[in-house]
Amino acid sequence: MNPADPDPEVALRFYLQSARDALLWKLEGLSEYDARRPMTPTGTNLLGLVKHVATVELGYLGDTFGRPHGEALPWLEGAAEDNGDMWATAEESREEIVGLYRRAWAHADATIEALALDTVGRVPWWPDGRDEVTLHHAVTRVIADTHRHAGHADILRELIDGSVGMDETNTSLPSGDPAWWERHRERLEAEARKAAEGR
Repeated sequence: MNPADPDPEVALRFYLQSARDALLWKLEGLSEYDARRPMTPTGTNLLGLVKHVATVELGYLGDTFGRPHGEALPWLEGAAEDNGDMWATAEESREEIVGLYRRAWAHADATIEALALDTVGRVPWWPDGRDEVTLHHAVTRVIADTHRHAGHADILRELIDGSVGMDETNTSLPSGDPAWWERHRERLEAEARKAAEGR
């Protein structure tokens, strides 16, 4: 896919897939603990981010357009606890969560392929009267959400083992030299302290 293609569907699918790939790359090579451990006060964790975006795709690019996905999502049912889509239980394997995400991709991609971008759907969890959305809007929303969470994942992975970037060949950073980064970080720390002291 070429993001410069004049067909908007091609560009949308390119940016959606690039976010998907970046997010899954953040899990590669990690232990079960590191893939799941909460890294922020609100519990943000890598495998939970994948579980969340899979759920988002199935909802916005499946249910919203009358295209049921048939996946069991117990974390969304009746008495499920709040935030259940943002973490994986010990019984939910990494393979299960990643497999769910890949099936969500296939289902979403089939929706994008089958329907025109101006097709109107209804978001089941939005308020009546304000629940209509075009496929173009829904895909854009999913892209934004997935890229946002890929950014979260980038920071979490850097905190775990220093790995950064969209993938192993594209860090988008100016240097790979640890000594350079240490000097850079020290300079930023000094500048932050100077600003805090009013100098």
